[in-house]
Amino acid sequence: MDEQAIQKLLSLMGLARRAGKLTLGADASVEAARLGTARLLLFASDLSPGTAGSAVRAAPELQTLTLPVPMEEMGHAVGKRVGIAAVLDDGFARRMLELGREAGAAVTMTGRDFS
Repeated sequence: MDEQAIQKLLSLMGLARRAGKLTLGADASVEAARLGTARLLLFASDLSPGTAGSAVRAAPELQTLTLPVPMEEMGHAVGKRVGIAAVLDDGFARRMLELGREAGAAVTMTGRDFS
């Protein structure tokens, strides 16, 4: 696990939130997925399987990134305790996927590929 890549990813999440390109929480993220505005779903390592499953079912074509950090740490990066977030921008999603791979995060490849 690359700690530097994890910190960069968490910082990028904060930047995306300030730019208005990140939704927080299960309801907002699932809604963004259903509306087609989400580009990537981010999951905390301790997100419940039921919550993750409902998000994936809302938009099975989206890639997901399960971060190697718990909700508390993910929430610290964005200013609110959260276990799921949706990235709304292709550029942010692409970079987060790159950093996630460097950090050793679990990435589903069934969805949209930004490579």
